[in-house]
Amino acid sequence: MNIYHINKGIGRTVEFKGLKAQYLFIFAGGLLAVLILMMIMYMTGVNTYLCLVFGGASAGILIWKTFSLNRKYGEHGLMKLGAKKKHPRYIISRRSIYRYLKSNSKKASP
Repeated sequence: MNIYHINKGIGRTVEFKGLKAQYLFIFAGGLLAVLILMMIMYMTGVNTYLCLVFGGASAGILIWKTFSLNRKYGEHGLMKLGAKKKHPRYIISRRSIYRYLKSNSKKASP
């Protein structure tokens, strides 16, 4: 008789070392971009130690910032923050109040 294991992680978000959802993709994409930038700098002839210092510093800042965003905003926080920025603070109406109160007598005439 076969034994089947039940996947109990269905519907849960992807998590790796505490990073959840979109932060994991930001982290991986950022590290890939730093690696590519370091390779371009090395191939153009920039000093090796300068490339290493730049790569280490930028990777460190990326790691620190990604984990701090994950801690601050949570799993869906960046999407909520982006939606909040797109939502208008005020609804501005430049028409006068009398124009809204006036009846439409123009439509009554043929």
